[in-house]
Amino acid sequence: MRESTIYQEILQEGREEGREEGKKSELRLVMRLLNRRIGSVNPQLEPKLQGLSLSQLEDLGEALLDFTSETDLVNWLKIQGI
Repeated sequence: MRESTIYQEILQEGREEGREEGKKSELRLVMRLLNRRIGSVNPQLEPKLQGLSLSQLEDLGEALLDFTSETDLVNWLKIQGI
């Protein structure tokens, strides 16, 4: 049964859904941390943040500990090429 195509497709769908949920959770956490650290995030920056990969979100979560203003976030995004 585990070798069947249908089983493998269902398993892959579950993995993809899990990754997507993980990314959404990470984004929510980073947004909360940013709001606490630098205040409300400019709505124009939100699409850029939503487009970050999971590893980029993790890197941002660490980098934001040194942020003091929204300018730091903008500069971080520029360094990332975003």
